[in-house]
Formats: sequence, C-alpha cells, structure tokens
Amino acid sequence: MSTPTPPTTPPATVVAVEPVLPTHRYAQGDIADVLAPLLTDPGPGRALLHRLHAATGVGTRHLALPLEAYPGLVTGPGAFDTTNALFADLALDLAERAVKGALATAGLEPHDVDVLLFTTVTGVGAPSVDALLPDRVGLRPDVLRWPGFGLGCVAGASGLALLERFCAGRPGSVGLLVSVELCSLTLQAGDRSVANVVASGLFGDGATAVVVTGGDHPGPGWRVLDHTSRVLPDSADALGWRVGSSGLRIVLSAQLPQVLARHVGHDLRAFLGRHRDDGDDGDDGGGGGRGVDRWVVHPGGPKVLDAVAAAADLPAGALDVSREVLRECGNLSSSAALHVLARTAADPGQRAVVLGVGPGVSTQTVLLERV
Repeated sequence: MSTPTPPTTPPATVVAVEPVLPTHRYAQGDIADVLAPLLTDPGPGRALLHRLHAATGVGTRHLALPLEAYPGLVTGPGAFDTTNALFADLALDLAERAVKGALATAGLEPHDVDVLLFTTVTGVGAPSVDALLPDRVGLRPDVLRWPGFGLGCVAGASGLALLERFCAGRPGSVGLLVSVELCSLTLQAGDRSVANVVASGLFGDGATAVVVTGGDHPGPGWRVLDHTSRVLPDSADALGWRVGSSGLRIVLSAQLPQVLARHVGHDLRAFLGRHRDDGDDGDDGGGGGRGVDRWVVHPGGPKVLDAVAAAADLPAGALDVSREVLRECGNLSSSAALHVLARTAADPGQRAVVLGVGPGVSTQTVLLERV
C-alpha cells in the first residue's frame, strides 16, 4: 500500500514592493562640502574626505532634512536626543507613504494585513514606529507586530524570509514588511576616523514597504521558493554600531569585502545546489539551480559588490541594478536591497536571488521566482 503524498503548502508571494525617498536630494560633492568642516581638519583631511566620498560609487543622496540643517543639528550637548526624536517623526511619515503605496499596488486594504514587521537600525524608541502605524494608515488594532533592531543592512532580506515563514503556514494571510533608515541622523560630528568619513559619504535615507501574501491570494509577483541565513565566523568587528552617549557610532572595517569573498561563493553554491534540476550542470554564475536570471544584491559599496560578483562568478552586468541604486541613493541599509528588488524586472518563470549583508557579519539569501 502506497503512502499518501502529504499536501504541499502553497508558497508565499511578494506582491508589492514600494520604495520611497525623502524629498531633499543632493549631489555627492555638495554633501561633502557641507560635512567636511564637521569631520576633518582643514587641509589634507578635507581633501581626503572628498576623495573617499568620490570613491563610494554614490552620485546623489536623499536626506531626511535639508542639507544646511545638519551642521547645527549634530553638534553640541543633547544632539542624540534631538536627532532620535526627529527620527521618530520623519520615519513615521516615510513609513506611511510606503505602506499606502504598497497596499494600493497589491490591491489590498489596510485591514487585510495580519502581521507587520518593522525594521530600522538608525533610530530607537518605545513605542516603536510600527506601534504608531495602525492609527496612521488604518491597520487593524490586532495586527501582529514585530519591531526589529540590530540586523542592519541584512534586515530587508531577512524580513522577506520571516514573512514567508508566516504566510506560507497561513495561506489566507497578508504580511507587511516596513523598513525605514535615516542614516544621515546618525552623523557623528568630530569623529575623524576613516570609517566615519567613509560612512558619511556612503549611506543615504529611504524606506520601503513590502506586501507578502499566502497562497490563497493569487496574483503576479515574486514567489518565495527558499531562503537561508548565516553568521560568518570571526567577523563580529567588521560591521555595526558602537552605541554611546553621542548616539550610533559606525563600525565599518576595510576587511568587510575580504570577509565576504571568503564565504559568499561557497554559501551561494551550496544554497542554489538544492534547486538544481535534473541534467543541470550548475554552471550558471551562481552555482546551481535552474539558473539565476536576476541578482538583487545589497549595494553596500563598490568593493562589497565587486567581492560578491567575483566570489559568485557572476556575469558582467549582473549587479547593474544594485550599482544604479548605490549611485542614485547611496547605501540605504535595510532598505537598500528592497529598492534594488523594486527596480528588478523579470519575465514569468525567471528566478532572482536576493542577498543581504549585515552586522554579524551575517548574510540572508532568498530565492524568488517571477509569477
């Protein structure tokens, strides 16, 4: 007697990705001119800042506040009190824009949302922004909320994986991921370290809302096929924050690309190998599966993208969309990979890999298929 095949759980689907940016947009050189007196001494230090900013691959960035507001904002006693309070107000406004846009694209109403994940690594508060969103956008008061802090740049990809787990087990459910990062409000005036100077030229401000639905909500989007995460060994001091009285002080090691180069290629091949079709030789620039058509890689900087491309043996142009987001917006931390996903076009049946990188150093890989 044969054993009945257990019913399969319908996969969750990403049905809407809504990226939003603050209205204040500036050329990289103009930002460098304003920040240089805050971060360097006159002379060679200023020239070094301009060189480092020019090497980030960033052409323009959107800032939470007008550029001229920053010199008076980030200096003096109580600066962190002021910037963190601004984060709460400005983040809620961006989150509202993103959520309304994502739900409209998905053809859903706020009361349809069952679970809300919120992530940021650039502001802290209790209640957190997600607790204020139900009143602002009309979510149900019983929506399941989970605010996250500390995943940093990897949190956009990790949020997709967490919502897939929730929605795949509840086919009628609707999940909402909201990421808001106001990196400019973490600026550390007077910190002349190379890491701080580089960060002041790399990170931008932005937000994203993503709608993920269970299998009972048919529609176009990205079906979530699989995901995996990893904390890389001996890398805790390569990326993150040091939190103190002045706020959030960047940890950004020049060795981060080398850390990724040692691990990403092997990890991607192992992950995609689980999806290799019969007869597939796996030689697809990513190491397996039926082939990966689109790469949605966190735009952490030119050297990070170069390290991932080399380690995974990606074809030329595979990371063009990631480089485009970096050039136009900067590194948006947890929102960055989601902005890349929003710009990634694909035909039905094509597959995409989302790769996030964050403190730990941690990685999150998500395999999607366009439907």
